[in-house]
Amino acid sequence: MFTTVIGGTASQGLAKKIAKRLKARYLSSELKIFPDGECKITIRGKPKGRVIIVQSTYPPVDSNLIQALALISKTREYSPKTIAVIPYFGYARQDREFLPGEIVTMRVVAKLFKAVGTTRIVIIDAHSKIALRHFTVPVKNISAVPELAKYFRRLQLKNPLVVSPDFGGIARAGEFAKILNTDYIALVKKRDRKTGKVEIKSSDLRNVSERDVIIVDDMISTGNSIIKAAEFLKKQNCGRLFVACTHALLINDAEKKIRRAGVSKIISANTIPSKTSVVDSSEIIVNAIS
Repeated sequence: MFTTVIGGTASQGLAKKIAKRLKARYLSSELKIFPDGECKITIRGKPKGRVIIVQSTYPPVDSNLIQALALISKTREYSPKTIAVIPYFGYARQDREFLPGEIVTMRVVAKLFKAVGTTRIVIIDAHSKIALRHFTVPVKNISAVPELAKYFRRLQLKNPLVVSPDFGGIARAGEFAKILNTDYIALVKKRDRKTGKVEIKSSDLRNVSERDVIIVDDMISTGNSIIKAAEFLKKQNCGRLFVACTHALLINDAEKKIRRAGVSKIISANTIPSKTSVVDSSEIIVNAIS
């Protein structure tokens, strides 16, 4: 099947890697921002065959989301089959009404992808499985955790311990630890829904002392949860501290703050391009598409 891969402006590098693995034609897109903030997207070439749009929706979230929707809408003029690869999917945290009056934005976004004619969607480590239920278009949620764990398997680690910053990520930590053939724990985290303040309460901290610790999460935004976890673990006399995550948003100097908390290295996947995104996710995406 002839395939065209189109890279949105947020994911050009990853899109090129996917096209190379698929031996597909690659088309770039260009973005023009008008003085009033409107954006104009242009595809550099004419797609044909099966079309794969690659566009993460990290900040500016709304702009990158609109670009993804516009690209999908345009390619439907050329192809009956358009697959949207949205490696990092913004708004996945807004999957339900936590406080009275809150809008479930993920439900709105899911309708938009259906409206523009998306045939299928591929996401990496969606923040919420509940969020996926809002889609009527077929969605495949794949995980970069095995690739992240393989990266750490190559490092010289001292009796590593895998830590989830909360119980919500315990399964992820378990999967990561299994690949490293080691054990794992989850910290007890309490977050104030109104203020966002995070507090580490307690955990099973047996055998933490002098062990290298890998804090594993799906995404890091402001880094507050990671910082609290790192400071807490440092007090338990752990060895070196590492952070592994799929999506490194790292808002407002989060990387510097995390390092100041005692973390030696942050490793992320290339769902969001940055200097921490050293783990390539193109292979797992191609496997999901194929």
